[in-house]
Amino acid sequence: MFESFRKSLEDLMDRATPPEERRAGLARMKDTLVHARMGLDDLREGVTQTRQRLAVEERELQTMRRRRDAAQAISDAETVALSEKYEAIHTERADILRRKLDAQEAELALLEKDVTEMTEQLKQAVAGVGGPGRPSIDDAARAEADAVLDDRGGLADELDSLARAGRRSAREAEAERQLAELKKRMGK
Repeated sequence: MFESFRKSLEDLMDRATPPEERRAGLARMKDTLVHARMGLDDLREGVTQTRQRLAVEERELQTMRRRRDAAQAISDAETVALSEKYEAIHTERADILRRKLDAQEAELALLEKDVTEMTEQLKQAVAGVGGPGRPSIDDAARAEADAVLDDRGGLADELDSLARAGRRSAREAEAERQLAELKKRMGK
């Protein structure tokens, strides 16, 4: 995804591009950035879910340890054995989730850095600056680029629209699933 963004940016910056091609290139870059930000949101959600699952596993692990200790205090060998078995399972799951969380957080940091760079590059491309032998973006050009990318028909609107469409699609799919289940129960 990022390679197509960088290719479009290089095409725009390295040569004199006709306005039609420039608009098409900027549109491709903007679309890529929208998808990258959506991926960033998905990754953040994944990190949150992994943290929640890890918290559950750690609570279960503590519960198994308490049960084991209580069973040892009353010399209940069967409960001790079961508690140790499930303690090992929850320990393994918690370890895996910790490693997964570390990997997701590292990936999130990397993607956030990429999205920040892509946003800046797109702003420069919109403003017509940057690239080899070109001046860097100044405050006026940055304000103009921000205006193109802001809430007035910019990335935020596209992200909101895509998110709404995704939620609507999920609701419709769930309604269809429930309808099919109801029809099945009714024998139709």
